[in-house]
Amino acid sequence: MEKSEGIAFLKLLRPFIILIVILSRTKAASEVALSLPGCPVKCGNITIPYPFGTIEGCYMNIEYQVNCETLSVSNTKFKLLSISLADGYMRGMLPMGYRCYNKTHAITRVSEPRIKLSRFQVSSTLNLLTAVGCDSRVNIKTLKGEGYYTGCLSMTGCDKLTNGSCLGLGCSQVPLPYNLTRFRIHAQSNTRRENVGSWSFNNCTFGFIVEKGNYTFHKTDFDSLQNRSFPVVLEWSVGNVSCEEAQKNISSYGCKENSVCVDTLTESNRSYNGYRCQCAQGYEGNPYLPNGCQDINECEGREHDCIYGCGNTNGSYSCSCPLGQHGDGRKGGDGCSNNNLQADGNSVYWGVSMGTAASLVFTFIIYWGLKQRKIMKSREIFFKKNGGLILQKVLFESKQSSHMAKIFAARDLEKATSNFHKNNVVGQGSYGTVYKGTLADKTMVAIKKAKSIDENQIEQFINEVIILSEISHPNVVKLLGCCLETQTPLLVYEFVTNKTIFHHLHEQDYLSSMSFERRLNIATHTAEALAHIHSTTQIVHRDIKSLNILLTDDYTAKVSDFGISRFIPVDETHLQTLVHGTLGYIDPEYFRSGILTEKSDVYSFGMVLVELITGRKVFSHDRTESDLGLATYFISSLERGHLLQILDDKVKKDGLNEHIRCFARLAKDCVELEGRKRPNMVEVKEELHELKQSFLKSSIISKKIISIELDDLLLFD
Repeated sequence: MEKSEGIAFLKLLRPFIILIVILSRTKAASEVALSLPGCPVKCGNITIPYPFGTIEGCYMNIEYQVNCETLSVSNTKFKLLSISLADGYMRGMLPMGYRCYNKTHAITRVSEPRIKLSRFQVSSTLNLLTAVGCDSRVNIKTLKGEGYYTGCLSMTGCDKLTNGSCLGLGCSQVPLPYNLTRFRIHAQSNTRRENVGSWSFNNCTFGFIVEKGNYTFHKTDFDSLQNRSFPVVLEWSVGNVSCEEAQKNISSYGCKENSVCVDTLTESNRSYNGYRCQCAQGYEGNPYLPNGCQDINECEGREHDCIYGCGNTNGSYSCSCPLGQHGDGRKGGDGCSNNNLQADGNSVYWGVSMGTAASLVFTFIIYWGLKQRKIMKSREIFFKKNGGLILQKVLFESKQSSHMAKIFAARDLEKATSNFHKNNVVGQGSYGTVYKGTLADKTMVAIKKAKSIDENQIEQFINEVIILSEISHPNVVKLLGCCLETQTPLLVYEFVTNKTIFHHLHEQDYLSSMSFERRLNIATHTAEALAHIHSTTQIVHRDIKSLNILLTDDYTAKVSDFGISRFIPVDETHLQTLVHGTLGYIDPEYFRSGILTEKSDVYSFGMVLVELITGRKVFSHDRTESDLGLATYFISSLERGHLLQILDDKVKKDGLNEHIRCFARLAKDCVELEGRKRPNMVEVKEELHELKQSFLKSSIISKKIISIELDDLLLFD
């Protein structure tokens, strides 16, 4: 009787409950403000949110002023298209650089825009530097001429142009550096030859920055680009300190109520480039305005997962069940269940709790088992796809020689690198990321995680891994093995502790360590490694540069990355990196033949010799326009008799003139434009050995003379 009366009462209440829920869902939302009170929020159809503004008193400071007539920001050459509060981006247009020539290669038209972006910077992740033109070069230069940020090269071969392709023939794109705020875009013909075979349809070189995905090359662009413009993305922030520092001064702190602060770091992550503000979770609006972040009423829309009643709270919401039911009221949770009016409350509670717990445990076990099975299945598929069966067969037939490649399990490498945590990254290059790891036996290793690999060359890749793992040479970084259970193979190398030649030549913390004798030793070690590989395996390194020559604690040089680069697909990313990062080391004959040979390694090694003796990078700011490349600058200096002026100070101090001249002459021989005129690596190695022995003998004699002179002085005393 009591039960039926209770149910009848609940039925009477249901219409009122439903009415309350409906009324709560139809509550009108207050309009979110984007600008300060009384300030224009639009320039035409472009929304201008604070801290930006169009008139005095409407922007945070003059750097955020938008001119509504020109759509420029802070009196820059950037023409605004849109501003995003959420991610700190601005889209707009920047001017293009170009240079045009007549048949005699005299300049007829030129534009080299000088761009100052105030506190804003070009996004290095969302834009690309683009060069259009046959045999053309485009550089981003600093405004005062003190250096280069980056460069881009399009090669000859305009008879082979393909619409939609921007991989180096007629069109090339490279990534941009970080913190690009003040620069100029310099475009010119690369070779400056009078007849490049394409003047009739291509007499201009164009250089511009464009948002990724917003430029598609077409052959007709050679004639029409001067009249076009492309979108560019800038990054913006406020202040010039970290969030932690900014919060110490509440009066100037830009982030207001119900918002969070996000640091924006420079390229090295060592200093702060300001900060951005974001509305906290559950809020929306403008985080730079007082009370600009308003609570989102999730109950008004379909953002919630409530089955019955939804109640809005600050930054969140809660769900409820109708009278006579219990639970969390959520679709993904317990939902709502009818109450048992006659059951003992405690018994029901414990029964439900135990049942729920058992269900959760059972569900977790099933989920974990299915997930592990899926992981194991995918690893098995990757292992077969990456040539694991081929490698297993070779290892079995060789009785697992101690010198041969070892197959590592993915779980062991994940454990060694803390699941490839970013704190274990020790290097990033064109072909992937290198992680430092510690194996279960405490062995330190370097693990190279490739971005991709050419599936058509898997068998050759496995064969080369086997060959390289058998190489045991003191000046070659030992390849310990690989892991084939991941989407792209992981290569495991011995860990070399003392960074690279590049760091010791060009980073301030290491400069004092590089005496001439040490540089000579490093050159000799590197030559021994290359000569050994060339003579025993016929493998071409393909990417010799100072960043690929590692140093141990006692400054023994070890060459890394032999041959592996050829198995990376030659796609847009690879060509960008080839042009952008390694251009100064590449054999010039490669741009004609498209083939890298052992003599190409000799050229690259010659560039390392030049780098060692001059202490200069492959591009240097103190060279003239015609001597941009280090090779050209070095050779022209030798021919003018200016060797002394370009030597590194450490080399001048520690070296002897005859040995320095021999070193420079060998470097010049290695960087001959024609490969047939260059020595091979065995000859280079032998010449360096002789030079090293001669230097050591001269040093011993010099020390004896000094010792005798000191003894004579003591006798006179």
